[in-house]
This record gives sequence, structure tokens and C-alpha cells, in this order.
Amino acid sequence: MTGVSRRPPPPYDADPRLGELVVSRPELEAKVAELGRRITADYAERPPLLVGVLKGAFVFMSDLSRAIDLPVEFDFMAVASYGSTTRTSGVVRIVKDLELDLSGRHVLLVEDIVDSGLTLSYLRRNLLARQPASLAVCSLLVRDHYEDDDLGVAYVGFRIPADFVVGYGLDAAERYRNLPFVCRLRTEAPLAPAG
Repeated sequence: MTGVSRRPPPPYDADPRLGELVVSRPELEAKVAELGRRITADYAERPPLLVGVLKGAFVFMSDLSRAIDLPVEFDFMAVASYGSTTRTSGVVRIVKDLELDLSGRHVLLVEDIVDSGLTLSYLRRNLLARQPASLAVCSLLVRDHYEDDDLGVAYVGFRIPADFVVGYGLDAAERYRNLPFVCRLRTEAPLAPAG
């Protein structure tokens, strides 16, 4: 990331809600490949169970899992703390729980973004109570103000400022998850009705 203001590529540049590009598609591809190599090396003798946090992490986890050269397994949790707004409610609740038993497993929690830290702190406590052999966190995005060990994030894709971002799994009212990049959302522009 160069810090230079960049616009999303066509045809996305016509959407007034999409602001500056934060992470481009080539940057995402390179970082996912790098994370996959690191995780493969770190877990060579103990293939991890990837636990994806829905819905935001599904795109990242899909690409990441293919970049890990190990026989990984998958499970998913869904939690809610935002609803349809761009600010956290401050309350985390499990909407969909895991199906697999974590006891004795090496678990890698895959997050889209560490924002307030509230969701991650809650999930770490919840998952550690299930007695995994180990628990590490891989997050695509982490806000600039967090130190890696503040929240136990072992693998960080990109550090970003506090702007609300969308794309590559991240949404605004369920829109923009399918963008192949991450960009700032212009919250001052009205969100057009879907359809």
C-alpha cells in the first residue's frame, strides 16, 4: 500500500459510495499467498482447523485455504455486533455456532477485520473454553491502533486506518462483499436501493 489516494478500477469507479482504494486486488493476492506460506510452515506437523467468522471472512478464508499446502479442515461461526449499521452495537452474540469439537485441535481463527476488538476478544474467550490444543488468529485487516499481541493476532494481512471499508467479504448492509479489492466506503453518500 503506497498511501497514495487511489480510485477503484472501472466499472466500480462509477459508484459514488466507493471511496479510495485501500487494498488492491494484486496486493490481496500477494498477501494471501504470503500468509498461506507462513501458515503452511508454522503448522507443518499439525494441520489446523480453520474457523471462519461469517459472513465477512468467507472470501478471505476461501482464498487462504487454497494457499495453505496442508490438509486443513473447516468450520464456521456467525456472530453479530453490527446489524445493518456502520458502527458496532457493543454486544456480540453467536448467530451460528461451530459443528466440530475443538478439544485437542489446533485452531486457526480466520477474521476479516479486527475493528473494535470486541468480537475477537469474545471469540477468543469462547473458543479457548472449548479446550483446543492451540488457538491462533489470522486477520486480513487490523486497525492501525492495535498491536499484534494485544489481541493475539499471529497473522496480519494489512494494517489500515479507522475508515469504514468494504469489499473482499466486508459489507455495508450486505452489499459490496463481492468486490475484488478493499476500499473506503463514503458514508456521506446515500446507499442506493438494491435491485
